Parts: sequence; structure tokens; C-alpha cells
Amino acid sequence: MYNITQTPKTMKKLKETLLGAGAVMVLAITSCTGSKSAEPQLTASGLDPAKFETVVDGDSVKLYTLKGDKGMEVCITNYGGRVVSLMVPDKDGKLVDVVLGFDNIAQYMEKTTDYGSSVGRYANRINMGKFVLNGDTIQLKQNDKHDGGRDHCLHGGGDTGWMNKVYKAEQPDSATLKLTIEAKDGENGFPGTVVATTTYKIVNGNTLDIVWEATTDKPTVINQTNHNYYNLSGDLENAAYDQVLYVNADSFTESDESYMPTGKILKVEGTPMDFRSPHAVGDSIKSDYYQVKNAHGYDHNWCLNTYKDGKGDDTQVCASLYSPKTGLFMEMFTNEPGVQVYSGNFQGVNGEENIVRKLGKKYPQHVSVCLESQKYPDSPNHPEWASPVLNPGEKYYSHAAYKFTTK
Repeated sequence: MYNITQTPKTMKKLKETLLGAGAVMVLAITSCTGSKSAEPQLTASGLDPAKFETVVDGDSVKLYTLKGDKGMEVCITNYGGRVVSLMVPDKDGKLVDVVLGFDNIAQYMEKTTDYGSSVGRYANRINMGKFVLNGDTIQLKQNDKHDGGRDHCLHGGGDTGWMNKVYKAEQPDSATLKLTIEAKDGENGFPGTVVATTTYKIVNGNTLDIVWEATTDKPTVINQTNHNYYNLSGDLENAAYDQVLYVNADSFTESDESYMPTGKILKVEGTPMDFRSPHAVGDSIKSDYYQVKNAHGYDHNWCLNTYKDGKGDDTQVCASLYSPKTGLFMEMFTNEPGVQVYSGNFQGVNGEENIVRKLGKKYPQHVSVCLESQKYPDSPNHPEWASPVLNPGEKYYSHAAYKFTTK
């Protein structure tokens, strides 16, 4: 597979291979007369699909484009199952890209980032990468390092997790993309060979619908999510403090200094964690409240009111985000018990401020908000919480939808 970033020497060899020596001479003459090569066919978000074409461990990587009938465009790479861009019309009908990311596959591969990814096998953290399953102690890769040896397993192993694996892609129609991955028994310490799918689909015009399914040949744990970083204003060079957040939750899981749940579930009432009445993220993101201060913002799991008696109601809004600049209003739905709200606390710091991303932008701290559907973090070590265990003969099913309107 070839792409437009080949060196002149490589391109010359390619031309000779494909066209023959005589054709190369014609190309040279054409070049001398001033003719230009065809312009790349860009997506509505300005992405060049050719910059996403590569081969990783023998598997082809491409950029896939989904189109809705009301203007939505979603561009996804099968490298990590990542949403690269998400275009929706604002209150004036102008298309706005509302997710963060890079505009080429090389940066996704060289940076350890979860931008837009379909996270697996287990989203969020597992304490010290260890848990007991059916009497056996399972030790996972500990890729999340903290002072005092508090090293956890984060997002299934991070750079060696599913976010940096190539999914097999099928696009049955212009609005649907089905991605499949097979994770081997023992990968990053997880038991069981798991076959998992992530299906992205544009439904009802401007709703991004995501379904995760999986099977296993041994008892294991699974907890998939999407890790889009949302900024509904389209202004990616300033903190998104004016984004208005709503979370339909009366409580959240308390975290320690390593962002690991302590096991306590606390009430949001009377704290900066209370988003039951929508308000701007910036109102409390720099609060002295110990949970917010420790995380440098929000990086917590909210216990959703839409999940009751072991079942989630994915017809009810569990969270929403609104930008007064564009009028874009995003409502979230899920069958999962929790949602992780992450406010981009480590963007724009420790050298991150110098990294150039899509359209030449450099992201500052708190430029976005993530809304990740999930089982609670560290659920394998908390049998009192919704179980992430998947057994042979069972089918894992998780659903999240993000509906865009304007107001």
C-alpha cells in the first residue's frame, strides 16, 4: 500500500514499477510543462484519507467515512477503532468538527494517546493490575505509574491494548462501520481469547450510535468504551470552560491520589461534582474540593441514575454537553452503570502544549470533555458493583449513543 508521503526516490521507483520507463518520461515532460498532480480528495473535516493508509504487522490501515442524511460526517480509522473527526451542523448550519485528534496515522502510532479510540479489553483502571477470578489471581500489565509503587492497569494496557491494534473493518453501507478484533489468551495478562466488535452507525440523522459485543473461550473481564474528547465550540485553542455539562447522577465513586476508586460511593449534593442542574465546566474545575484538586479537574466515575436493579435504560439521557458558541447540544444515552467524565486535565501541560494536532492546532489544558460509558473502574475487585465478568457461552453487549441537536 502506498501513500503520498513516500520519498522522491521511493516515488520514482514506484512510478517505474507501475508505469514502465516510457511512462516515466511522459511524467517528467508533463512536470516540466507545469501540469499539477490531482488534488487529494479531502473529507468534510479536511482529512486526507491517503495520510491514514499504512500497514501494521501485515494488516492494512485505512480511514473510513460515514455519512448521515442531515449533514453528520464521522471519519474513523481501524487503527484502534478511533473516531478521528466528527462533523455536525451548528445553529447556523455550519459544519463543526467536535472531537480532538491528529490528521495522520503516523502521529497516532508514535504518540501514546487514547484520542477517539475504542478502548478494550478493560476501560479505565484496575487496582495494581490485579484481581481474583474464580479463585485464580490474575496479574495484568501495570502501565499506569504513580508514586509509591501504585501502578495500575489502565485501558487494557495502554500502548499494547486495543487502542493500538488494527481492527478488521467492514462497511456494509455509507452510515455503518463494523470493526472486529481478536485478543489472544494472556494478552497483557487477561485470560481468554476474546472476539470483540465495535459497530459505529449514524442513526436518525445526527446521532452517533455505538454497540460493543464480545465472546470469550475462558472466563474473563471486559469493559469497552469510546474515548472521544469533545469540544462543541470548535475552538480548539482555548480551554472549553464554557461548555455546559449535565450528568444524571446522585453519586460518584471516590478516588484516591492515583485516581483509583476507594470503594466509597459519595453523594454529589453540596460538592462541585453535582451536575444534576447543568452548568459550565469552568465554574468548578479549579475548586479546592479534594477530589477535583487531586485530579487537576474532573476524572471521575459518576453512578448513573439511569441504571437501576442491574439494568441500564438507554432511552433516557444520562449526560449532556452544550456549547453556547455554536448552539450544539449533545445528549448521551447508555445501558452502562457509569460514565467517566474527563476534562482534559493533562492536555497542554508537560510538553503536550507543543504538539501540533489536526489543522495545525495546539491544544491547551481543559480543551475538551470526555463522556465514557462504562462499568465502574476497578469493578473486578468490587463484587458489590455491576459485574464485568464474561463467561464462555455468554455475549457481552454495551451500548452508547450521542445525539446532536442545536438550541
